[in-house]
Amino acid sequence: MSLSDQDQQLHAMRHSLAHIMAAAIAKRHPEAKFGVGPVIDNGFYYDIDLEKPLSTDDLVSIESDMKKIVESDVAFEHEDWPIQEAIDYFTSHNQLYKVELLRDLAEKGTTNLKDVGSSELGIESGAAKVDTVSIYKTGDFVDLCRGPHVDTAGQVGAFKLTKVSGAYWRGNDKNPQMQRVYGVAFENQPQLDEFLANQEEALKRDHRKLGRELDLFTFSEQVGSGLPLFTPRGTILREELNAYSQALRTAEGFEKVWVPHLTKKHLYETSGHWAKFGDELMLVKSQETSDELVLKPMNCPHHQQIYASKPRSYKDLPIKYMETTTVYRDEKSGELNGLSRVRSITQDDSHTFCTPDQIKDVLMMLGRITKEFYTTLGMPLRARLSLRDDSDAYLGDAGLWRQAEQILRDVVTELKLDYYEEQGEAAFYGPKIDFMATDALGREHQLATPQLDFVQPERFGLTYVDSDGSAKTPVMIHFALLGSIERFLSVYIEHVAGAFPVWLAPEQVRVLPVSDQFSDYAQKVVEALKQKGVRVVLDSDSESLGKRIRSAELMKVPYTLVVGEKEATAQAVAVRKYGEGDLGVISVDDFVERVTDEVSSRAQL
Repeated sequence: MSLSDQDQQLHAMRHSLAHIMAAAIAKRHPEAKFGVGPVIDNGFYYDIDLEKPLSTDDLVSIESDMKKIVESDVAFEHEDWPIQEAIDYFTSHNQLYKVELLRDLAEKGTTNLKDVGSSELGIESGAAKVDTVSIYKTGDFVDLCRGPHVDTAGQVGAFKLTKVSGAYWRGNDKNPQMQRVYGVAFENQPQLDEFLANQEEALKRDHRKLGRELDLFTFSEQVGSGLPLFTPRGTILREELNAYSQALRTAEGFEKVWVPHLTKKHLYETSGHWAKFGDELMLVKSQETSDELVLKPMNCPHHQQIYASKPRSYKDLPIKYMETTTVYRDEKSGELNGLSRVRSITQDDSHTFCTPDQIKDVLMMLGRITKEFYTTLGMPLRARLSLRDDSDAYLGDAGLWRQAEQILRDVVTELKLDYYEEQGEAAFYGPKIDFMATDALGREHQLATPQLDFVQPERFGLTYVDSDGSAKTPVMIHFALLGSIERFLSVYIEHVAGAFPVWLAPEQVRVLPVSDQFSDYAQKVVEALKQKGVRVVLDSDSESLGKRIRSAELMKVPYTLVVGEKEATAQAVAVRKYGEGDLGVISVDDFVERVTDEVSSRAQL
């Protein structure tokens, strides 16, 4: 689905601001060499080669210069230049990165840029031969760019420069490192102010910060980067989420399987993954065999071997396997980020083998599961239909692709989901529904994904005997409800700001005797809760009651129970609920019933 007119205008504003920022930097630093400056979510950036590291004060000055350009309302002037003329111009101005891109265009018709597409350069997408390139002028600043831009600088809306980070030219760590200057931009100042306020709140909710404060996970240099270690508290979160995911799928007929973490490289050559993602695989050397081994980066080829272990009939289908297991990918060090990008990725994975006629029913079932799961977690959903484009990057019968893509549309329509389409976002082996969940700050995250696969079953020779006695190839549907547990937790911890609902909370109840005199009664309360499976902690520390209450609040424990003489006499507890404060004195039996009801119903906090 193409961008709306409003989205196109905002894209043009942000793209124009990238040029205005480059123009401001070029005026202050004539020696600066410029890479590329694309639009990104909420804003823009520009990669710049500059000997002097830019500071926060520099950003303030650059932003001030940008505002002067905006106030001057300078026009964005578009021209088409012969490519040799462009090479000569940028060579004479010592813009070596632009020259490198232009020479690639002249010789190969492509730039092979990892970070941006051809829309950010002066060429049409997929151009086989480049004779002319598009140039935009912003005052004295001249850039290689296809647009779009606003007409004049005064139309760019509200903006702010936010940070500087390092980035390798063309995403290759063998190339020079540049400074990447980021900015955010919106149509007006109130929208920008709202975004910046949300950013401040996001810093408070950062899962890395909360992970330390709430004792959920840690990292160790001796273990390695991107390999998180979960504490007992964090492990409870993982296991409770996975148990819910598995319960929803078990109710729909999924069966557990198990596969090892090692495999021969040949398995992924057959599946097609090696050709596409070979440089992301973790290689393993054996001292006993000459086999080339890898740590598994995904589970689907293994599950197919279980399917292939005996003959199958159409009467057996759909066959549904599920497995929560860890896979490994050799992510680049610079891309690792807390739990959101790791090298050990735990998936609540599942694979359904079905006939083409069963695709819709399976997808409807997976869609219902997804809606129930994310409704329970308080995260609204919409769907992105990730479809193929006209390139030759996809495998399988084009007719079957078209049929499947229409099924995806029918499924999200019948599930009453808001959806949009993205051409070119499909996997090489089939289209998919990416469920996009919105968090408490309005940020959208791609999490659960049902994905059709027309290719791997054929590559592995999977068959079933159809009703007419002929051998047919099943369709495989990949599905993960959480996706990566680690990445999901990075999103969910920030969504709830670490204040987990009772059913998920690592510590559901904390009991505080007002003094040692009431420790025995407090222990009886603890035992009554434990008998019902409640995760409860007794805090009879020597600290004052006020400090112990404060400690429970800092750990965001859903319920804190205070017991003293009055409570012991009445066989009751004084209840404090996180985020609400004092709820009064409640009998022990009534409180046990209350908390167990919240756990069994998976109520939100």
